[in-house]
Amino acid sequence: MDELLDILKELHPEVDYEICDTLVDDKILDSFDIVSLITEINDTFDVKIPASEIIPENFNSAAALWALIERLMDE
Repeated sequence: MDELLDILKELHPEVDYEICDTLVDDKILDSFDIVSLITEINDTFDVKIPASEIIPENFNSAAALWALIERLMDE
């Protein structure tokens, strides 16, 4: 999870990712951020996020994103 938080903080260091759960809903993360995140996650965690998983619910919080990463690593 710490590596994910580091990736997120590079995008928007002013956000408290441990409590924010409206990253997409509040437009903190835009489409470019999400593309960058997907690339970094692929490189860092060696998981591919399928298009079907690129939904707001998976990107609204660090916890949701981490749950997605863990699920994909287990597959």
